Amino acid sequence: MAVSTVYTCSISTPTKSHLGFNQKHQLILYTKSVNNGKSGGRRSSITCSAAAEKTVVIGLAADSGCGKSTFMRRLTSVFGGAAEPPKGGNPDSNTLISDMTTVICLDDYHSLDRTGRKEKGVTALDPRANNFDLMYEQVKAIKDGVAVEKPIYNHVTGLLDPPELIKPPKILVIEGLHPMFDQRVRDLLDFSIYLDISNEVKFAWKIQRDMAERGHSLESIKASIEARKPDFDAYIDPQKQHADAVIEVLPTQLIPDDNEGKVLRVRLIMKEGVKHFSPVYLFDEGSTISWIPCGRKLTCSYPGIKFAYGPDTYFGHEVSVLEMDGQFDRLDELIYVESHLSNLSSKFYGEVTQQMLKHGDFPGSNNGTGLFQTIVGLKIRDLYEQIVASRAEALQTAKA
Repeated sequence: MAVSTVYTCSISTPTKSHLGFNQKHQLILYTKSVNNGKSGGRRSSITCSAAAEKTVVIGLAADSGCGKSTFMRRLTSVFGGAAEPPKGGNPDSNTLISDMTTVICLDDYHSLDRTGRKEKGVTALDPRANNFDLMYEQVKAIKDGVAVEKPIYNHVTGLLDPPELIKPPKILVIEGLHPMFDQRVRDLLDFSIYLDISNEVKFAWKIQRDMAERGHSLESIKASIEARKPDFDAYIDPQKQHADAVIEVLPTQLIPDDNEGKVLRVRLIMKEGVKHFSPVYLFDEGSTISWIPCGRKLTCSYPGIKFAYGPDTYFGHEVSVLEMDGQFDRLDELIYVESHLSNLSSKFYGEVTQQMLKHGDFPGSNNGTGLFQTIVGLKIRDLYEQIVASRAEALQTAKA
């Protein structure tokens, strides 16, 4: 008969480095005594596993001004608690901390400040302006339960500020330009999302923001976009092929020759075969569906709303695509659409609608951007819960 004895041990690392302060890691030691068939003879086998949960890491990639901040607010809301900067820290910190999540901005890994980039003639999109070695080391450390002293890029001054302490959360979200650029960092991600805003919509959004709110000229806006485009095409856009989910924002097809970017066609592209993730579907999984829900149960003013769903391929991967073109007049009627979607990973009937109503003042709340960001948030919550459950099961198996 085998007899197991469980011991706990602690390993302290008293040294201080860029990876963190004095760390104490608790380990669980399993000692299993097994009768070797000889009288009085026994042999022992010892295994050791980490007692603490490893942090789940989510990556969100997009160009600047493409809705990452709004997505982060929706995502952290799903997990509960308001996302706020570190208390008592740098007021210009880019980090957001809530009950379960910590969001860090990968701009903090710029190796060159604003002046340095100008002197060297590179943009922030250029890998040469970023420290991927440090990014990898620190994200890996946090995932393994080790606190780090993360640098801060100050968007107000354009300078690199003194670092801040980041403790391992249950869920770490790394958002920015390059979360999937470096394969080492990419391999640390438990799930990845790419926000893909088409050039036409990006241009329309930038005109609306920079001309109306900042007084920029049309010529200066065009010049700004064109200056970034080569680096965006070379270093940022290719990351979408690695993403587990892509939210693609396109001009509407409901209004001929529309160039205002106010009515949007949004596609949620979901990769098949991703562990702990099952794509959302409309009506019948795997079928090709086109649906116009406007009528007695959904109020639709011009140009209306159209949904589509079906299987497809994306950079050689099998995917499912859910699409919405148009915008909602009344968010409370979204429940009608929600009732026809499956695999939402919601906790109760109407949770998607509730989340959308809760943040009705967020950008995109009346169209597919807000809807699909909310759905992806629920899917990430489900993915996190599945990962935690599978780790607990593995730990119990190791004890047996």
